[in-house]
Amino acid sequence: MRARVLRTMDTSTPRAVERRSGARVYERVIVGGLRTACVSRRQLGGLMVGDCLAARGGRRPPRLVFASNGHAIALAAVNAEFRRQLAQADLIHADGTPVVFASRLLTGTPVPERSATTDFIFDAAAAAARHGLKFFLLGSTEAVNARCAENLNTAYPGVEIAGRRNGYFSVEEEAQICDEINRSGADVLWVGLGVPLEYEFCLRNKARLRVGWIVTCGGCFNFAAGDYARAPQWMQKAGFEWLYRLWREPKRLFWRYLVTNPIAVAMLLLSTGGVQSGASRPSR
Repeated sequence: MRARVLRTMDTSTPRAVERRSGARVYERVIVGGLRTACVSRRQLGGLMVGDCLAARGGRRPPRLVFASNGHAIALAAVNAEFRRQLAQADLIHADGTPVVFASRLLTGTPVPERSATTDFIFDAAAAAARHGLKFFLLGSTEAVNARCAENLNTAYPGVEIAGRRNGYFSVEEEAQICDEINRSGADVLWVGLGVPLEYEFCLRNKARLRVGWIVTCGGCFNFAAGDYARAPQWMQKAGFEWLYRLWREPKRLFWRYLVTNPIAVAMLLLSTGGVQSGASRPSR
């Protein structure tokens, strides 16, 4: 079934910019049951820059940017609360190659390419360096978080890591952490607490935060820190990066993939190709 699509005008930048820039117009289709943005990595970076510049000084609330991959699709299929959390995203991007494949096969408006968070954090750092945006890194261990910040600064000297904190804290500490993030002047908050904790944190604290983007990023800090190796390019393009990760970490990932992969495949086949009624809304 060919998808009905909704063309969305991103209204998080001044109206004059909206009229000039076609890059802020994109479509959303349902892939695996999730409303997914049809954006390239380059366009995603451009949206980040525009939103963050427009949000400075508290002029716009933060945008929640979540990722769609096999794990998220499967968890949303079996967990109503997680599905509700994902539905509150302002933008869901295609973190997994199977999401892109399903959109190409089963929709009339395919997602142009995969925007893996492990790649996008570097795209975002390059864009941030050019436009003077600041990052805050929240999550992982202290050592991994510090190495991630160091590597980003080394690779992109113009990007400013306004602050960082490991992911070991209680719910009671979250108000204090949000105050720290706000004082830092960060434009982009990267939240790497794992699924579903990072989604819960984002939704609990969105109203407290004065940033432009809040991005969930899972284990992204480990990759940026150099602890985890990426799969060869051919495996990434073929959609087999999960198999490479399984080979590298069988004890941690075997049962996860055994349970989630069949559910994700079923959802991609059965719940791709349409737009949920009233599911899409303009950016605030």
